Amino acid sequence: MKKTCATVTLFVALIAIVSNGQAESADFWTGWLGPDRNGWVAEFNPPSEWPESLAKVWSVEVGTGYGSPLLVDDRIFQHARQGDDEVVWCLNRSTGEVLWRKSFPVPFKTAGGGEYHGNGPKSCPVYADGRLFTMSINGTLTAWDVTSGEQLWKKNYDAEFGKSHPNWGASTSPIVDEDHVIVHFGTDDAGALVALDVATGEELWKHGNDGPSYSSPLLAKIDGVRQVIEWNHRALVGVGSKTGKFLWEFPFPHIGSDQNMPTPTIHNGRILLSGENRGIHSIRPQLQDGSWSVTDEWHQKKVALDMSSAVINGELLYGFSHYDSGRLFCLDPKTGHVLWTGPPRTGQNVMFLAVPGHIAALINNGELRILQAAPDEFRAIASYRVADNHTWAPPVLVNGGILTKDQQHLTMWSLNPKESN
Repeated sequence: MKKTCATVTLFVALIAIVSNGQAESADFWTGWLGPDRNGWVAEFNPPSEWPESLAKVWSVEVGTGYGSPLLVDDRIFQHARQGDDEVVWCLNRSTGEVLWRKSFPVPFKTAGGGEYHGNGPKSCPVYADGRLFTMSINGTLTAWDVTSGEQLWKKNYDAEFGKSHPNWGASTSPIVDEDHVIVHFGTDDAGALVALDVATGEELWKHGNDGPSYSSPLLAKIDGVRQVIEWNHRALVGVGSKTGKFLWEFPFPHIGSDQNMPTPTIHNGRILLSGENRGIHSIRPQLQDGSWSVTDEWHQKKVALDMSSAVINGELLYGFSHYDSGRLFCLDPKTGHVLWTGPPRTGQNVMFLAVPGHIAALINNGELRILQAAPDEFRAIASYRVADNHTWAPPVLVNGGILTKDQQHLTMWSLNPKESN
């Protein structure tokens, strides 16, 4: 199933701070939902008037898969599948020229019920300090040198769990915290959240025995404690990012068809958690006198996230409910009150980015909608056709352009129609 890229699921832009807190150049989008894993594109300058159409600058056939393209200065990285191989691409941002390409066999056949979603990869790669980390559909984490494309190391936990992925394949996206790369290995029934050394792949810590979900981990500081926040197959948990020490949990299991997919959203100390057919909860972990407690502040049932992860813009949450065959919505995180919903029958999945004053919503049918970030009503101000269908991967926004991945192609679009090749 798709992420939440979890699965599945998927966005991108210009931003000045990377996930480890170091300043970088403006052209930097380092993984699932960006450097801070929140979908916020602070450095993007929306046009005063959005154009009627986009201009195609270049397009490269890279293969299938739902991982986000990454942007590091003048280079773009993409993890995809061609035949029985997974492929890692490094392309020139301006021209689409292939700078290097690495291919390696990853035979895989998705389990029954997931055929429509394909054989991946479904995880988004992550970049940090000259290394690219990819999670294959079979649950193998690999480190690559971004300059040469040399494979540095790879790791899975097949020997411990029988296989390193849940039923429909690995969809969770790794995250980097300084010298730790953190991801969940295992099956639906058993697994562990693991931190590995970015340089060697050596295990630094391992937490728990729950299976992974299709959601992805986050990093946050709550009450002064830096932690990994992850929704696994059984519960939402907080774990010390440097130690792997258990801090707190909120049981919220994957039961039947109600899968654990969307990446939670963190805002003002709240964790906004939503699952298929289960509405949205506001969860607040708190540390007092050395002990953690968890409060379920509110629970609304009007909208629910299935495969789409929501984003914050200003003080409001924007997302895509799977009810009524798909509706965009806006919600107040303080109260859980749904402020508006868009038209029904919109689609199956949406990948979001938040930019100043606007929401970019890439629907799985190939339509990119630009919405006004407004609390009073649904306002679509532009719409672009970027593919015929199958746009499950998160896009990337750069000043003056948009990078999209459809079923087979990676394409750079310009917001200036005169720049078409």
